[in-house]
Amino acid sequence: MKGLAKGLAVTLKTLTRRSTTQSYPEVLPELPPRSRGVIALFEENCTVCMLCARECPDWCIYIDSHKEVVPAREPGARDRTRNVLDRFAIDFALCMYCGICVEVCPFDALFWSPEFEYATGDIHELTHEKDRLREWMWTVPPPPALDERAEDPKELTQARKAVEKAEKAAAARAAATDAEETP
Repeated sequence: MKGLAKGLAVTLKTLTRRSTTQSYPEVLPELPPRSRGVIALFEENCTVCMLCARECPDWCIYIDSHKEVVPAREPGARDRTRNVLDRFAIDFALCMYCGICVEVCPFDALFWSPEFEYATGDIHELTHEKDRLREWMWTVPPPPALDERAEDPKELTQARKAVEKAEKAAAARAAATDAEETP
């Protein structure tokens, strides 16, 4: 009986509150600054390493490329080859927005964009090519500022300790040499 009374109390409390529903198409929602909408591509950073496509659990990233010969800069050196991106497409009908592709990209070519209005009446139009993904790149917010009170990374702390240790050892050697020279 107590459970029923509690349930009715919650229902009555909610009935007396004013509704907070927004009229979506007329009133755009206020999204958090780093919300996940779609994946944007910064094409200049993409080296066609294919990590994003390999790690995608839905196999919704399609990449085509070709190799291009880069002539040697110095005489006698070998010509190099590099991958050139021909096609980069994401099928948002398959994508589950897990963000693995954004996380595994070692060259910061993929980002989360807060853009969320890309609905269409045809499911085949949800495969967006690199030009559309590039347009969304300009909606990506800048990264948050670093916290001044945060601890330094452990690698930086270890490097500082190593430098201090080397300086102390050099100072001790210099003091020992000075002591030997003075009679």
